[in-house]
Amino acid sequence: MTNVEPETVLYSILALVIIENALEIYISLRQVKVYRTALQVPGELQSHMTDETFHKARKYGLDQENFAIFKALLMDVILLCMELYIGLIALVWQMSVDVVKRLHWDHENEIIVSCVFVLISNVMSTFKSLPFKIYKIFVLEEKHGFNKQTAGFFAWDQVKGFLVAQVLMVPITAAIIFIVQRGGDNFFIWLWLFTGVISLILLTIYPIFIAPLFDKYTPLKEGALRKSIEDLAASLKFPLTKLYVVEGSKRSSHSNAYFYGLWNSKRIVLFDTLLLNKGQADDSQLADAEKGKGCTDEEVLAVLGHELGHWKLGHVTKNIIIMQVHLLLMFLVFGYLFNFAPFYEALGFAPGTCPILVGLLIVFTYVMAPYNAIVNFAMTILSRRFEYQADEFAFNLGFADQLGRALVKLNLDNLGFPVYDWLYSTWNHSHPTLLQRLARLKELGLDKKLN
Repeated sequence: MTNVEPETVLYSILALVIIENALEIYISLRQVKVYRTALQVPGELQSHMTDETFHKARKYGLDQENFAIFKALLMDVILLCMELYIGLIALVWQMSVDVVKRLHWDHENEIIVSCVFVLISNVMSTFKSLPFKIYKIFVLEEKHGFNKQTAGFFAWDQVKGFLVAQVLMVPITAAIIFIVQRGGDNFFIWLWLFTGVISLILLTIYPIFIAPLFDKYTPLKEGALRKSIEDLAASLKFPLTKLYVVEGSKRSSHSNAYFYGLWNSKRIVLFDTLLLNKGQADDSQLADAEKGKGCTDEEVLAVLGHELGHWKLGHVTKNIIIMQVHLLLMFLVFGYLFNFAPFYEALGFAPGTCPILVGLLIVFTYVMAPYNAIVNFAMTILSRRFEYQADEFAFNLGFADQLGRALVKLNLDNLGFPVYDWLYSTWNHSHPTLLQRLARLKELGLDKKLN
């Protein structure tokens, strides 16, 4: 294996990048064809979805997919292959060494150089992705009526996001390098344990300290909906401690609901866009396009019945366990391969220069790419199975009709297109399609009648 030429490694990496993205683009083009040829509302939705809404959703989906294909071609194929071919990673590493020298720090200290490397790489990545973010929000989302951000809000959001990311990533990077350097032959086990602890810490602090930096969270006001949610949580022995509404409408018209928290301290968050008329009794302050959007209290309860089903059925715990096993395997492979010199030479490093952080990037992103694709596909299949189970859980709580109505409303409010190519849906969708979920709820109803 040590006789492998760096050029062979480089061209193998380039081939993997091209093949992976070619597959993604091919699958996306199949869905583009569906957007262009599916011109009638499916029979199951004709009583809920007008032709006008159907065609709005079709155009929105087509614009999204065309943008995704263009971005993949430019960013993930052309630019990435150019960066790999010219050895940009090695150039940035050398730039980091030079910066450390100019600051009169120890340029032979890999931890210091790696932290500077992370900062420079993140600055470059931010500026590279910025035009695509601006187009997506201020052109694509604006065109279809979803963008609510001002230029100032967007700019400040990006600055905050960048600063928070650096505050988190730099010390984590330093710790990773330290563990690999000092962890001995079994450093990958210590690295795995460290990432597991960090994940739990971030799960704890993110919603409490970080998320409020970006969005406004207010307690759900006292009333019938709050009492119903608290009663539902109590009936399931869900340890609800806080119930929030997040002002998602300041950012987008899309809606959502989720819960978070470890152990016996759980919190539920509702997007204001999920609530009928944003939860306002008087809709006179709303724009005409916003009036009537959102779910009734019963439909919100059905959505939460589904979400709490994920908790009751142990889906969150199962996902965490699966991802920890996945990470352990990844670190094991990294421990075996990260000293393989041709990897680094293929990306432009001088012989004998093998930065740990770059090795982690190479193994996780490129060497394990086929494995990652398989794992992601398997997790997508598992996620759809979990979604069906959570729907059934809500059904058994007595929310069959309410959940069906909520699914349709959320799909309409978010301009979700109801028709998908089977391969596109199988490969990409972590949730079953609207028609699949409605069909399953209907099957559950028939089974209940028969039994």
